[in-house]
Amino acid sequence: MKIYTKTGDCGKTSLVGGKRVEKYCERLECYGTVDELNAHIGVVHDMCETEDVRTILLRVQNDLFSIGGLLACENAAQFQLPCVDYTHIELLEQTIDRYNEALPQLKSFILPSGNVVASHCHVARTVCRRAERAVVKLAEHETIDTHIAIYLNRLSDFLFVLARKIMNDSGLQEITWKKP
Repeated sequence: MKIYTKTGDCGKTSLVGGKRVEKYCERLECYGTVDELNAHIGVVHDMCETEDVRTILLRVQNDLFSIGGLLACENAAQFQLPCVDYTHIELLEQTIDRYNEALPQLKSFILPSGNVVASHCHVARTVCRRAERAVVKLAEHETIDTHIAIYLNRLSDFLFVLARKIMNDSGLQEITWKKP
């Protein structure tokens, strides 16, 4: 099978189900940003040496792949695509709580730096926030599973806490914002 189809050469692509849309449409922006997020999380996964974290990141990557499929489809119920539901969100919340218990209390804003892996978590977090904004915007005029925006919101929190955990586990001091 060839990887290139040449069907997108004129600025259009197909959604799941075959509908042709412009490559700049909101739906494509949503699942393209989720795909970008997934790639950033892959970098964090590959750089992280903690097996527990790597396992969760792989789960997140699979969830994001499912979310991308749902966003690439105008009528997801018609195609029996894997969904993301409250159990996926709950796993993120439980992991956030578990990681957060071992962290020092947050007393200041943290700058996204200090360790390469932690910094990549912050990059992924900001891409996650962009994906969430795009999904919320799309949901204003199209039917989107509400679990998707909630999942992305919780995932950005997870990535923030993960960055803090990585700094803490490495014995590094978080770099805080200094008010001028």
